[in-house]
Amino acid sequence: MTHTQATDLETTATHKLQLRINATYMRGGTSKGVFFKLDDLPEQAQMPGSYRDSLLLRVIGSPDPFAKHTDGMGGATSSTSKTVILSKSKRENHDVDYLFGQVSIDKPFIDWSGNCGNLTAAVGSFAIENSFIDASRVPHNGVAIVRIWQANISKTIIAHVPITNGEVQETGDFELDGVTFPAAEVKVEFLDPADGEGAVFPTGNLIDILEVPNIGSFSVTMINAGIPSLFIPAEELGFDGTELQDDINSDAELLAKFEIIRAHGALKMGLINNINEAAVRQHTPKIAMVAPAKAYVASSGKQILATDVDINVRALSMGKLHHAMMGTAAVAIGVAAAIPGTTVSLAAGSKNRTEVTFGHPSGTLKVGAQAVGEGSQWQVKAAVMSPSARVLMEGNIRVPSPD
Repeated sequence: MTHTQATDLETTATHKLQLRINATYMRGGTSKGVFFKLDDLPEQAQMPGSYRDSLLLRVIGSPDPFAKHTDGMGGATSSTSKTVILSKSKRENHDVDYLFGQVSIDKPFIDWSGNCGNLTAAVGSFAIENSFIDASRVPHNGVAIVRIWQANISKTIIAHVPITNGEVQETGDFELDGVTFPAAEVKVEFLDPADGEGAVFPTGNLIDILEVPNIGSFSVTMINAGIPSLFIPAEELGFDGTELQDDINSDAELLAKFEIIRAHGALKMGLINNINEAAVRQHTPKIAMVAPAKAYVASSGKQILATDVDINVRALSMGKLHHAMMGTAAVAIGVAAAIPGTTVSLAAGSKNRTEVTFGHPSGTLKVGAQAVGEGSQWQVKAAVMSPSARVLMEGNIRVPSPD
């Protein structure tokens, strides 16, 4: 055997072929991610654990010190570094089980602690097209009702998916700020959206004073609805609520300050046991600043008038100001606006309301909520929003095995 032949054998033994996994690349709301059927994943990845996480990290292209995701399917933003695993539900009165993974861009971890409300709009379409729904429940023309079990937070979500000529309708004239092209509207209902065991206000207060060492004290509404969230008056943070991404994301010191505040909020909400745990729980809670309605120019150049909105909100996701608004955070905004005495309600004028239109960096969004109660004892029956969804690509993901 020649030296060249021996080297070829070594190369063959050392370098494995890539895995080929059936997947669908989808946009839902202002997010996009890689969708998998549970049964299509390698057997080791069909259960939680390090193999699954390593595989999905590699699919997205994380961790990437260059923050580009050049060697993966991610888009190097919190809105585009997402994975979804779906399976036909075995739970009574549900059609599909939906598990969401928020992939860190520059660190080797996936946060499984919360939901992605935007991608929920795509779950219904995926479930229909992959026969998770009995054909008798899909009209030839009309709206199909898809009952989703959100496995991260153990909640029910109802997606109203438009159907035309027996197929999911994805195109249309519905415009969503933060999404370039119009599509078909998908109404999404979040039933009983209080996170965890159902305490809307985990501290028992509508507003808490959050003490953050070496930074300051802040009035904050800590709420579990859609996703655990912290809402702080913008003026207490030195802002007016009309900021765009470059105003925040270009300042590393400021982002670090927001993260420290978020970590102390997570501790006070009981989501973590010590401050250090916040570093690997970046998806929840969300931190946002709220301000009374004020005119501004959105990132697209669109003029937003003070009369167009009830309130301005700017929220951070995975350590950066979001380009629009996370769907689950929109639910939290809607619920907080419906409950008098929260920082959100106060900024919105303290009116009794069942829906709120808020301004975000890309434009505006309307969300409705039904809440009943008094004092700090509230129950949330449902929250409703209308994103859109579309399949971008379907086929096979090619990814090196984590082994």
